[in-house]
Amino acid sequence: MAEAKTVARPYAEAAFALAQKRSQAEAWSGMLALGTIVASDARIGRLDGDPSFDRARLADVVVGICGEGQSPEAQNFLRVLVDNRRLTLLPEIAQLFEQMRCESEARVEATVISAFALDPAQVKSIAAGLKRRFGRDVNITTRVDSALIGGVLIQAADLVIDASVRGRLNKLAASLNL
Repeated sequence: MAEAKTVARPYAEAAFALAQKRSQAEAWSGMLALGTIVASDARIGRLDGDPSFDRARLADVVVGICGEGQSPEAQNFLRVLVDNRRLTLLPEIAQLFEQMRCESEARVEATVISAFALDPAQVKSIAAGLKRRFGRDVNITTRVDSALIGGVLIQAADLVIDASVRGRLNKLAASLNL
């Protein structure tokens, strides 16, 4: 069976091309993010998995939730996903869409996970370093995870920098088990 990202890619590319053509990338991002939440709802999942439930009716429900105020193209996109039983791919479609959007806008989305809350100067310093590395503007989202013990874990594009105490301890343990 094909990996979800492989199946989702043509949908994401089509959505991105249409959003770019209409200059509606931000609106599509919002719709896809909301669609991801809707698709992960257990009640929608039950309806999606029920072969006796009318696909057109399910599409009306999904469009009613996600498509309110969206362009006819965006609403049609949701209907196509429901009709083709691809609603569960919305998280992958949204992720791929955002990657394409970042690429076209010459920016990088980065997540910085730290053991303790970072002050604005630290975030600014990390952003400056990532900007030098990628040659693009960087949007940083921060999160606190006390399980790291100390340090940070940075995820940006396909780069992962594990400068956490937990990561270093894991490396040390692996080298001792050789």
